[in-house]
Amino acid sequence: MDPKKELQELIEILIRENGSDLHISVGRRPAIRVAGELVFLMTHTELSKEAVAAMLLEMVGQEKFDAFLKNDEIDFSYNFNGTSRLRGNAYIEKGNISIALRLIPKVKTLEELNLPPILAEFAHKKQGFFLVVGPVGQGKSTTLSAMVSLINNERAVHIVTIEDPIEHIYEPNKSIIDQREVGIDTKDFNTALKSIFREDVNVILIGEMRSAETIATAVTAAETGHLVLSTLHTNNASQTIDRIVDSFPPEQQDQIRNQLAGSLLGIFSQRLVPRIIGGLVPAYELLINNSAVANLIRENRTKEIDVIIETGTESGMIDMNRSLAELVRRGEISLEVAMQNSLNPRGLEGLMG
Repeated sequence: MDPKKELQELIEILIRENGSDLHISVGRRPAIRVAGELVFLMTHTELSKEAVAAMLLEMVGQEKFDAFLKNDEIDFSYNFNGTSRLRGNAYIEKGNISIALRLIPKVKTLEELNLPPILAEFAHKKQGFFLVVGPVGQGKSTTLSAMVSLINNERAVHIVTIEDPIEHIYEPNKSIIDQREVGIDTKDFNTALKSIFREDVNVILIGEMRSAETIATAVTAAETGHLVLSTLHTNNASQTIDRIVDSFPPEQQDQIRNQLAGSLLGIFSQRLVPRIIGGLVPAYELLINNSAVANLIRENRTKEIDVIIETGTESGMIDMNRSLAELVRRGEISLEVAMQNSLNPRGLEGLMG
């Protein structure tokens, strides 16, 4: 089969089966991930070196393909027939090309994503630092896209996104939206962030904070009148704060704690967990920065933040175990799945009685 036609067929299967990821490798049948589980496409034959290389060339073009051959890996995005977008990574495995593609969901509302309405309050803030965290593949970018879309539809502001690669494409409504891709529109995250201060920007979306330099510039932007939204690959709020602080040398850590204490709005941690009826549903934790939280951050007592979240429901905070327990009570997920996704299974047992 023509590699271009075969690639199209594989992506069509991914979309039709409500899959999230497509894996293409030399010497293996293609596989898709559906509701968290990998499924090999047994109707397809094992892929040849030539076919996989041709598929990658189709998606990235000759210039990026040549760069990939030089560097052995590449991040990219792919516009499929003008109807869907995929985020991709190609890499070398045992001397052969492998490709992992993630289907980027259409931009949805917070309600459509089963996310708490309180997130809209953070989208309406004029300035501050808001993070969406969780392991890879847990819907962080999709949650941020819903928040950006809400801002776009309700506020007349200038939004700049800095991404690697660009994922969701936004149609400007009330806002101006400029989307910059690292490696194409800007040298790197930090270079793009530094130029933000001269671009009359209100809202900044940083696809991922990868260095202390980027974090420092992002926090400064949050302190100086910008709403900054970003992600980190961490498990919960307290770990996120520790990760940020620990990315700086010891002599700078007190300063970043003080800056975080003053600029942080909140940290939203999420997991996508398997539903009993099929598909995935989010479970989540929300830390809202208040005077008690700010003091704990300044004083390097982040381990106590979990207690603040557990006891802060009246102020809008959400505890992950309570979120999981509520999903079990509603019959959305099984108790076994809830226990597997809890960072404190013993505490969850106590909640379930």
